[in-house]
Amino acid sequence: MSVNSVSSRLDWEDITWTDPDGGAIILHGVLPTIVFPRKLRPKFEWHGLALLESEDIVELWIQEEKDEAESQGINRSHALISGGTMALYLDELIELEDIPSGRFPDPEPRRIHRLAIRHERPVYFIEPSFDDELWEEHMIKEAKEVSRWRKLLGLISLGGKWRKRVKKNIFEAKKPPKGIGANFASASVLAATWWDLNEWLIGEQISSSRNARFAKRLRGALADLRKKYGDDARLIVPIAMPWRLQILSSLDLCSEVEEISSNTTGSINMEEE
Repeated sequence: MSVNSVSSRLDWEDITWTDPDGGAIILHGVLPTIVFPRKLRPKFEWHGLALLESEDIVELWIQEEKDEAESQGINRSHALISGGTMALYLDELIELEDIPSGRFPDPEPRRIHRLAIRHERPVYFIEPSFDDELWEEHMIKEAKEVSRWRKLLGLISLGGKWRKRVKKNIFEAKKPPKGIGANFASASVLAATWWDLNEWLIGEQISSSRNARFAKRLRGALADLRKKYGDDARLIVPIAMPWRLQILSSLDLCSEVEEISSNTTGSINMEEE
């Protein structure tokens, strides 16, 4: 069950879901590539971290850090010239004043991951590995959906779809907390638009299937955390702000728990930003 009453997917407050078996999952909304000011960072105690990624994400983050050390901004430049929804998102995002954006690796998930490693807290990777047969089937379905001719045709007019969706999402924007620049609301609208177009590409059925599997694995991660912390267990999940309500709904509907254990990852550059 969810604790918070959320009126909009772009609310700034974190969402807490209480597991009927004990413990809680906190969906901490982030905006991709944006460095959060301290006022937007988690202020609660948490015992474990769940990333809605596969284990490979850590290796990617480390590589991006190496690339940035050699040539600052190279990852952003690559994302901008690669096209697609991320390029559209970044192109408008970096024009917003007083928003530290276009940063790679994704600042908030990486920062929280560093904290987890430094304090020896368990880290759970919620996206299954590719040797998981059910997940392999899911990825094949996703690839087929994205490559359907209607979707490929739609990509030609992606810019038009982007502009229409931005105008619609403006009405969902929420004023940031006191002391946070107003442009963070604009950034949240851009993040919602980026998310919506990504979801359009894979389709509602595949999206729902993914969210249902992730909910089972999130509950499994919390179950593993309960072994040590009991009903006080708190699992933090850094998640794109507009995705939270979908995952929250899946958690509310989730009756199964998929067993999952934490992973030990190597520490590198663990200082907090």
